[in-house]
Amino acid sequence: MEVLRQARAQLAELTGMNAETVTSFEHTEDGWTLEIEVLELARVPDTMSLMASYQVDLDPQGQLAGYRRVRRYERGRSDARRPGGR
Repeated sequence: MEVLRQARAQLAELTGMNAETVTSFEHTEDGWTLEIEVLELARVPDTMSLMASYQVDLDPQGQLAGYRRVRRYERGRSDARRPGGR
């Protein structure tokens, strides 16, 4: 859990944006890979705020090795899904 907290704090410090939650994480042979949801632009109403998902890579000691934005969306929007779950 400490690795997840540190990753959120490091991403927030680097980007200047609020890292809201870790949506996935995986231990890899090179360290950790996480996906973190970030508030990019607050709007009123809150459901119109712009959110982003960032892939964050950490080394084995939990230090940030790299990150990139993989998705940007309005907070109130769900993922588009095809009929039949595809």
